[in-house]
Amino acid sequence: MNSTMPSSSRRRTVLGALAGLTAVGTGAHATAQPAATATATAMSTTFPLVLPRTEFVYESVVDLAPTLQLGASPFGDRRMVPITGGTFEGPGLRGKVLAGGADRQLVRRDGAVNLDAVYELQTDDGVIISVRNRVLSRRPPDKPAYVFSTLELVAPEGPYGWINDFVYVGTLNSLRPTRDAVVIRVYKVI
Repeated sequence: MNSTMPSSSRRRTVLGALAGLTAVGTGAHATAQPAATATATAMSTTFPLVLPRTEFVYESVVDLAPTLQLGASPFGDRRMVPITGGTFEGPGLRGKVLAGGADRQLVRRDGAVNLDAVYELQTDDGVIISVRNRVLSRRPPDKPAYVFSTLELVAPEGPYGWINDFVYVGTLNSLRPTRDAVVIRVYKVI
């Protein structure tokens, strides 16, 4: 663009060029396209689409105490499930679930359940890893159950420091009535 061009002319030229980016097709068949779509299209050609994959990290069996009813709220019924222990194991990672955590739950008016569990894992070599596991559980009568979670794992620096470098997702399955426990499988997104 010519720097000697008057400011208003430069502005019209830039705006015209931007408008040209939002057109699809040529000639009389050109149709307007929102600028956001044109930007997304331009970005997808600049940054290749990378689909997330997962890699198994560990499976835990978390033992639970009886559920405590906390009463109704404007959003649904509240309850809490104390965590009493358990075990976990994965490639290069194993130990026990420490007692003292809890799973706070909201049984929503639409029947879905939001779970928010906070607890600690202790590896066989004594390292403490903090876990926050947020689960959405929907069990519609005419469809398969949907029970998936996002997890935040925090480890101290050292041999398990790699844990802090990933996003985690998981599944949850109940062992009831055979045992008051749940099985949680955790995967890192890679």
